[in-house]
Amino acid sequence: MNKGKILKENRSYLSLVVRCIVCGLMTSCSIFTPSYPAAPSTAITNDYNYIIGPGDALTITVWRNPELSMSVPVRPDGKLTTPLVDELVVQGKTSVQVAREIETVLAKFVRDPVVTVMVTGFVGPYSEQIRVVGEAAKPQTLPYKSKMTVLDVMILVGGLTDFADGNSATILRTSEGDKRYSVRLKDLIKRGDYSGNVEMKPGDILIIPQGWF
Repeated sequence: MNKGKILKENRSYLSLVVRCIVCGLMTSCSIFTPSYPAAPSTAITNDYNYIIGPGDALTITVWRNPELSMSVPVRPDGKLTTPLVDELVVQGKTSVQVAREIETVLAKFVRDPVVTVMVTGFVGPYSEQIRVVGEAAKPQTLPYKSKMTVLDVMILVGGLTDFADGNSATILRTSEGDKRYSVRLKDLIKRGDYSGNVEMKPGDILIIPQGWF
C-alpha cells in the first residue's frame, strides 16, 4: 500500500479520535455542571433587620440602673442571663424586641425601667449565616450583613484557589426553597466584570467547584 495513503488514513483516524474525545469531554461537562439562571443583582429590600443569634455579644443598658447594665454573650442555646433576668430566649429576635422583653421582666422589680440593647459582636442565627464551600482559599461561615455582595464574600474568604472553576460557581438560596443560581466568580475577580457582583441573601450557600484542568 502507498505510504502516503497510509499516513493520510492515520491522520484521518487520529482526527476522528480527537473529535470524539472533545465531544465526550463536552458531554461530561454538561452532565456535571448543569446551567442555572444568573443570580439576581439585588436580593433583599432596605428594611432588613438584624436577627440575634448564638455567639452574639449584647450590651444591655438600663437607664438610671448601672448595676443592671452590662455586656453579655448569647449562649449556644440562644438564651442569656442578667441580674433579675433568668433564661431569656433572645435567638431569632431583634435588639428592640429583646429590650422590650427585658423591660417587662424588670418591671416586677424596677419602677418604669427603660432598656436599650445593642449588638456589639455579630454572628447571627445559623439560618442567616453565609456559607462558602469548595475551592475558596478559606472556606468558612460568615455573618450576613445588609447589602453584602458576592465580592464582599470572596474578599473575606481570600479569593479562589488555583484549582477553582470560578465561572461554574453557584449560589444555593435556602430562603427560596434551595433554588440555585449561577455566578461567574472568575470574571468578577480576575477580569473585573462587576455585572456579576450580585447581592447575597441571608442563608445563602456559595459553592465553588474544582476545575477539570
